[in-house]
Amino acid sequence: MDLRRYTRQYAIQDNRLASLSYFGTFAVYFLSLYLAISFVERWYVLVPVGVIFAFASVRLYVLQHDMGHHSLFETRLQNEIAGHLVSPFTFAPFEVMKQNHNLHHANIGNLDHRETGEIHTMTLQEWHHAGLWQRLYYRLYRNPLILVPFGAAFTYFIRYRWPKNSSRFGALGVIAHNLSIVALLWLLYQFSGWLGLTVWFGFSFLGGMIGVFLVYLQHNFEDTYWDRRPDLLPAEAALQGSSCLDFGWLFDFAVANITLHDIHHFNARIPSYRLRQCHYNLPAEFALRRIKFAEALGALSLKLWDEDKKRLVPFPA
Repeated sequence: MDLRRYTRQYAIQDNRLASLSYFGTFAVYFLSLYLAISFVERWYVLVPVGVIFAFASVRLYVLQHDMGHHSLFETRLQNEIAGHLVSPFTFAPFEVMKQNHNLHHANIGNLDHRETGEIHTMTLQEWHHAGLWQRLYYRLYRNPLILVPFGAAFTYFIRYRWPKNSSRFGALGVIAHNLSIVALLWLLYQFSGWLGLTVWFGFSFLGGMIGVFLVYLQHNFEDTYWDRRPDLLPAEAALQGSSCLDFGWLFDFAVANITLHDIHHFNARIPSYRLRQCHYNLPAEFALRRIKFAEALGALSLKLWDEDKKRLVPFPA
């Protein structure tokens, strides 16, 4: 059986499922935020509903990512409208995010175009030739205690105010997006004051950290795939260079199945609500490796791509 043909049977959009996913996530987002603000003095309510809000934020971001591929709803126009409407809540300007992410898909696994990736990876040879300050910067950058919290704060609250390629893909759209965020926060302040803004920011930050953790694991694990043209194999780059995180059904549902990143890169037209079915119904000859939580944590120690051994390795002793 041809894998491309197999995945095409799941690349079918359904507006009923898309609407349930889209509007249902918004309902959880607003309800959990309301409960977190209302019960802020009761930690046993605040913490669980705040965590639910954080995951709802991640889920909205993943759904926006689906809309960027025009894979959530049935028509291009529906995806475009829904993608712009959700952008103030994800803090990611839709058009620029969509175009940058398409560049990422086009250059997955390409060592000569690592600038299109979300997290930079040096090769072992580049490390050996790097100076002291470059090595220090990269060590700090790849430290998970810095990358996850500071990366989340920088990416979602600062970098996305003017993402890379903003001038190329729509500066006016980014400005309009930023103004919509100001309007959203002003409304939140009118309803709940500084307390509401503080609760919103705290758990949005948690959502950002979950997002950065997932983005890291999507392409940074020991036997991932990198190569240079003309030896680069696009299908292997998509499947082997992207991970399947096996953290359980509930976690997959909470993050709209972005954990099944290998199949997504192989066929980006599969909507998030069909990814799990597609992956777990794979014929035996196409069985793909799944990464458990313990191995995912271990992958945080891998920092450099060894071009000779074709694997991600820790820093040299």
